[in-house]
Amino acid sequence: MTWSLEQAQQVIGYTFRRPDLLRTALTHRSYLNEHPEETEDYERLEFLGDAVLDLVVAEHLFYALPDWPEGDLTFLRATLVRTEQLADYARQLGLGDILRLGRGAELSGGRNHTAILADAFEAVVGALYLDGGLDVVRDWVLERFIAPTVEAARRSGRTRRDPKSRLQEAVQARYNITPRYAIIAESGPEHDRRFTAEVRIGDEVWGVGEGRSKQEATLAAAEAALRRLEEA
Repeated sequence: MTWSLEQAQQVIGYTFRRPDLLRTALTHRSYLNEHPEETEDYERLEFLGDAVLDLVVAEHLFYALPDWPEGDLTFLRATLVRTEQLADYARQLGLGDILRLGRGAELSGGRNHTAILADAFEAVVGALYLDGGLDVVRDWVLERFIAPTVEAARRSGRTRRDPKSRLQEAVQARYNITPRYAIIAESGPEHDRRFTAEVRIGDEVWGVGEGRSKQEATLAAAEAALRRLEEA
């Protein structure tokens, strides 16, 4: 398949004033290894897009769900921007078809690789922000991917609160103690840190979770503990 910016812009649904931004956003580092004339992959744009996406989603949740407490908003935001969800957004777009990959990444299934798709999605958000500003990102991200899920949550009346609150209530009711959380590992480069958290009930570890922030990791650990608690 011959790669073209025109095709890429059709997939994204936005015409760039600076199409070089989109070219970079769709360039995996493996592509540079085989094309020395290219000088930049999507990692810097991914770093920017991650921050912009968090802001846009948090702002939308703040106004769309005015009666939700901070813990519930944090949990919903983490759900909406977790790696697996971003990769799903990318698949909905067909983003994998327009990535510029090296042959090795191509042969190993890179066009459908969850981490690559999630990173590329964030890079596209970064490119959109630099090209058109926050309003363009809001229109593109919210209308296509975020707003329908948030509206469904609003209509449900918050039937599922954040897992840390639910775990604390369940553990206190059953054991009369409070769960304790700890970050037990950090990994990845500075622009793409990954955290691992554990939650203890008494002296025993009941759940372990990972995330891009300490808050996301502790939420994931609480979810794991809730699953175990329900089976106990």
